Amino acid sequence: MRRLLIAAALLGAVQTAQAADMPEFPALRGSFPEGLSRDRPTWEGFYVGGQAGYGTSDEKFTGSNSAMTAGLLSNTLIESEMGVSSWPLSFTKQSAHGHGYGAFAGYNSQWDDVVIGLEMSYLHGKFGGASSGSMSRYMLLSDGDYHSVTSSASSSITINDIGTFRARAGYVWGGFMPYMFGGLALGQADTVRTVSIRETETAGPASTTPASLLGAKTPLTQVNGQYSRLIYGYTAGLGVDVNLVGGLFLRGEWEYIRFTSAIDTTINTVRAGVGYRF
Repeated sequence: MRRLLIAAALLGAVQTAQAADMPEFPALRGSFPEGLSRDRPTWEGFYVGGQAGYGTSDEKFTGSNSAMTAGLLSNTLIESEMGVSSWPLSFTKQSAHGHGYGAFAGYNSQWDDVVIGLEMSYLHGKFGGASSGSMSRYMLLSDGDYHSVTSSASSSITINDIGTFRARAGYVWGGFMPYMFGGLALGQADTVRTVSIRETETAGPASTTPASLLGAKTPLTQVNGQYSRLIYGYTAGLGVDVNLVGGLFLRGEWEYIRFTSAIDTTINTVRAGVGYRF
């Protein structure tokens, strides 16, 4: 019996010594390393990151060449009586895929679980499209002659650089921060628009026009190319930042952008990024 008590005492002493020498593991204490804590992380402060995106751009070209046509036909009979510049040319809505890469930077302020911030986001890629349309009409005008007019036009836009300035509002849920945002969008675009008017005049019942002035007229054409042009619009979207460890976080985001220039363009992108919070 005495030997059993002595052995039990020695075993207890050895276990106590081993426990004292063992390193402390946070998981055994019911806690986690910094950045993976069950408590909400602190999102306040400055941050920067990189991102890549993929999406679609949709262009509405209808009416994009109306002002050019009106200027080309200023003070002409066919414009005043036939309204050529207002014709609904057969432009088609275009949709194209594109991708890009860029960066973001911003600042967060946090009150308990609510995060409010300002952010700048930049994406370099290639979004845009092109379309063309035409229409013909034949009318008897006030000069007593028949006028056959064909209006043709084409438009294209390519957007290479997109910058957005956003206000963000988020809610902290563990290591996640879902957020929404809205703000101003700027783009650098190349646009090319062309207009061509063809007219043929034939004598009507009460025509007084000399025969030498009848027939096909010299086509009127105009090309308007604008390169590296600054266009404006607005942006809105949703996203989530996921805290990893320390200040490192991942990001997933959907962004909607609309540019209200002569060529109405909307861009929808989904983005993935990684950032660091200081």
